[in-house]
Amino acid sequence: MTDEQLRQTQTTRAAAVPRVLAGRYRLLTELGRGGMGVVHRAEDTVIGRHVAIKELRLPDAADDAGVFQERVLREVRTGGKLNDPAVVTVYDVIADGDATFIVMELVEAPTLSTVVRSQGPLPPHQVALIGERVLAALQAAHNAGIVHRDVKPGNIMVGQNGRVKLTDFGIAQAVDDPRLTTSGMLVGSPAFMAPERVAGREALPASDLWSLGAALFFAVEGTLPFERSTTAATLHAIMNEVPYLTHAQGPLASAIMGMLISTPEARITAEQAKGLLAMAAQQPGYAPSTPPGGQHTAAYAGGQPPTMMGPPPTGFAPQPPPAPRRSTAARRALTVGGVLAAVALLAGGFFLGKPVWGPSVDDAMLPTLTYGRSGDMRSYYFSGSSYYCVNTPIGAGRSITSENWVDCDEDHDAQLYESAAAYGLSTEQDTVPASFPGDESLAAFAEAKCGMAFHSNRIRDESRPNLKYQAMVPSQGEWQRRMDGTDDPRRNVYCFVVPADGGRLNGFQTNQVD
Repeated sequence: MTDEQLRQTQTTRAAAVPRVLAGRYRLLTELGRGGMGVVHRAEDTVIGRHVAIKELRLPDAADDAGVFQERVLREVRTGGKLNDPAVVTVYDVIADGDATFIVMELVEAPTLSTVVRSQGPLPPHQVALIGERVLAALQAAHNAGIVHRDVKPGNIMVGQNGRVKLTDFGIAQAVDDPRLTTSGMLVGSPAFMAPERVAGREALPASDLWSLGAALFFAVEGTLPFERSTTAATLHAIMNEVPYLTHAQGPLASAIMGMLISTPEARITAEQAKGLLAMAAQQPGYAPSTPPGGQHTAAYAGGQPPTMMGPPPTGFAPQPPPAPRRSTAARRALTVGGVLAAVALLAGGFFLGKPVWGPSVDDAMLPTLTYGRSGDMRSYYFSGSSYYCVNTPIGAGRSITSENWVDCDEDHDAQLYESAAAYGLSTEQDTVPASFPGDESLAAFAEAKCGMAFHSNRIRDESRPNLKYQAMVPSQGEWQRRMDGTDDPRRNVYCFVVPADGGRLNGFQTNQVD
């Protein structure tokens, strides 16, 4: 046997001998790979049970392995103290040279990401049950002073017996240390990162709620609410757009949209979300029709956790033909379970029978107007201005020209306080030939957006009692005209505040202006 053959034989024999960590954990097989490491199935030879071991990788651009290891050990040990049925238990943390290993409970179940990618959108009541259990795990963590920082479908495991487990507690927080990198990276999955984190603020318990809302949106819709073709576009969508639910209504929709409020201080609390999810979990009757490929079931088996979430959504689900617009009074009755589920709780509905942000009928909302071809306001000018206030009343038959935009320190009749691409269209998707969603549905989307912003701290508390708000949406003719190739293909909705007493305003009515 030559020296080369001998070396190859020795290498093969060495590879055939399982690696043993800390003298007790024998690595058996690789279960999966992710952004922060490799997961192995292993045997704890001391007590004879199988465990999962995550081998953490040093983040790209990190140049201090000692700092990384020290922080991982501290944070993961802290997370290991959590005691909740929905938390994956951490048994041990091992430092072996430059590598760090987390020894965890072995949960043989697919992730929520795998389930949705293989089975399609889940029934709303099942999504609510999953949300309840993940929320319980987050509440246990938050009560212990721990923020997860990376809540996503890939970290939520759904077992055959209905068990739900949230994993990776402490790991994201351990990695998110400015001493580890000079690149200014954000740790976490961009598509599930809360707006305040994108803006550079510290992660809060409310940030985990936002991420949970995005994960539940994915579970019930089958598409990611904010993921776009590039990271930059994804972050822009998180900061500026509002997703639209098509498969959920009532308390589940209110819970999801409440958790996705962009301002953390205005976001619903964990207790409010818990109550809504509990209500939704008991309402299996409004599950969507069976998708192509077979029936939904309450439990799933097999499959390995994926490392990628899959391609971003590229368009809309098919929309029903336009329906006749209901009366303004009907659209203003914001009740849980109605078509305005996104604002049933947020902009004027009830939380378990108790008012949260306003009465069941939002008296602050004025009739929604259309703009553009054959719209209520045929002449309008919304773009290209650095001003937010207009010196002309807003109403049917009125016009807004470039000359009407004035400094808000001047007397004015209305102030623009929020806008959004209709149905969450991003810059890249503005020219997608999406069919007109219908007057009623488009008005519901705009009123949800405007109502949430009006009843949040977007509007100054001292100003709100003296104001009313009004949504403005493109008419069907305007929607079609912009689809057919105008210089400005955007189809935006706009939110204005006006004096409640019919007088005039002076000064900003908002706490912040984008």
